[in-house]
Amino acid sequence: MEKGILQDSGEFSGLTSEQAFDAIADWLEEAGKGSRQVNYRLRDWGVSRQRYWGCPIPIINCPDCGAMPVPEADLPVVLPTDVTVDASGSPLKKLAAFIETRCPGCGGPAERETDTFDTFFESSWYFARYACADRQDGMLDERARYWLPVDQYVGGIEHAVLHLLYARFFNKLLRDEGLLANDEPFTCLLTQGMVLKDGSKMSKSRGNTVDPQGLIDRYGADTVRLFTMQAAPPEQSLEWSDSAVEGAYRFLKRLWKRVGEQVAGGPAAALQPGALTAGQQQLRRAAHATLARVGDDMGRRHTFNNVVAANMELLNELNRFTDDSEQGRAVVQEALELVVLMLSPVVPHISHALWHALGHAEAVVDCAWPVVDADALVQDTVTLIVQVNGKLRGKVSVAADAQRDAIEAAVLSEENVSRHIGEQPVKKVIVVPGKLVNVVV
Repeated sequence: MEKGILQDSGEFSGLTSEQAFDAIADWLEEAGKGSRQVNYRLRDWGVSRQRYWGCPIPIINCPDCGAMPVPEADLPVVLPTDVTVDASGSPLKKLAAFIETRCPGCGGPAERETDTFDTFFESSWYFARYACADRQDGMLDERARYWLPVDQYVGGIEHAVLHLLYARFFNKLLRDEGLLANDEPFTCLLTQGMVLKDGSKMSKSRGNTVDPQGLIDRYGADTVRLFTMQAAPPEQSLEWSDSAVEGAYRFLKRLWKRVGEQVAGGPAAALQPGALTAGQQQLRRAAHATLARVGDDMGRRHTFNNVVAANMELLNELNRFTDDSEQGRAVVQEALELVVLMLSPVVPHISHALWHALGHAEAVVDCAWPVVDADALVQDTVTLIVQVNGKLRGKVSVAADAQRDAIEAAVLSEENVSRHIGEQPVKKVIVVPGKLVNVVV
């Protein structure tokens, strides 16, 4: 139920929900019928684990003094490596050389703690340690304060609660201790969905896991990468499909073939944007419109499936383009180069080979992201769908800045439209700018 204004509530009528919370609580306290209480959902966190390879808990257990912290001069506690793992529990519990020590309080015989910390202790601040991984005499230094917060953090949906919660706890503790300056650990977060098979989450217990190595051996790593990017937006779950992997493979073969056809014709001439025909302009406009769309999908929206779909559409445009003139091939050359550059983050191996095939000496990974040519997006004419009484009857091309009278004249003079109007009087002409015209008779 949404919050709002109280009605028929006696002396509390007319108050907002927020005002009523306090007013009713005051009334209950004054009447001796209740009191305020804050309830927290926080619970104690059991941080110890009976495992070997983890972060040691720096505690010494003394029979007289109890649990004693390891002296600062003896930190960090380093796990021994001369252990025998025999699947019968933590090997630390069988290593007397590690366990037996002296109590830092009374000096008597004591035992070192053999439990290790929960894995969250390592994963909750590793991103800060990356900034100064070579530091040997402490946790963090000024480089962590310089680089944090993380600009873009990518994580799985199953870690979207606990890991991110603990990461914030650790970040704020490190901030309070002066080791970091940022209040929050991450600026932007992308939470990935899970991979499903037959509608269920992949897991060893269900026996529905797919080993991608077989598909990589058959189709190549780029095909598998392309499929996983294409199958779903990154924040949604992905339904695994071997047949869809085949579709990704066919697309890459079509791209390879189209580049091969371009290369077979010899080096392309320099592009002269001012000398292009209408058809050449249309292909170039489609290429740069795709680049503008993909740049936003890649850099801001992170909808990598749209990146793949947009390039598939552009390749279809290229395959329909049959102009083999000098400038026609120049436009194709530019469009193919844009496709390779746009797809290089998704399919880096084939993009590397195709970039060289298109005549470039440098590696594609060293190239800057291409820039949209705003002039290429300017349209001199637009194609409008024409309907008569709501039914498709034709198309007309008019100047992009054509006025309503000119549009109506072009529509009414179109042969098929005129035939369907016949002798019927035109009641109304509805113009949707840039899209369609509906003639009502």
